[in-house]
Amino acid sequence: MLDQPDDNTRSMLLELLERRYDTTLTVFCTQYAKKDWHQRLGSGVHADAIMDRIVHRTIWIETGGTNKREHTADNAA
Repeated sequence: MLDQPDDNTRSMLLELLERRYDTTLTVFCTQYAKKDWHQRLGSGVHADAIMDRIVHRTIWIETGGTNKREHTADNAA
């Protein structure tokens, strides 16, 4: 989600999540806060449907607010 997905990408993502829902695990790794996902997905009907499939039966693992690249750069300086 570095760039806002276009309609084709949102449709593909929704279809993928729909096929995997209740059958297999899907892992999302992101640097964006959960509260920003809907907006980053376009804030429309597709974003609603995608988020519905992501948030139900989800286990969230928060790894903290430290950016490893920034931490490493600070220690190297």
